[in-house]
Amino acid sequence: MSETDTSKQLLHLVFGGELESPEGLTFRDLDDLDIVGIYPNYAKAYEAWKAKAQATVDNAHMRYFIVHMHRLLDPDATA
Repeated sequence: MSETDTSKQLLHLVFGGELESPEGLTFRDLDDLDIVGIYPNYAKAYEAWKAKAQATVDNAHMRYFIVHMHRLLDPDATA
């Protein structure tokens, strides 16, 4: 991204894996997590999340998440 680019880069991570229970947030196997990718904005991350979630809809234990990395990198930011 160049200095003249006015859009702010808001990084988002999309990842998922099989949970021990559909009601919980504990993964069955951390070595088997699916790291989908890092995206420059929420819209792109949402597209990737939706595609993965729809592709695994038959597995009730499989979940995908969007992590707002920009909030972790700069917790004081307002975006």
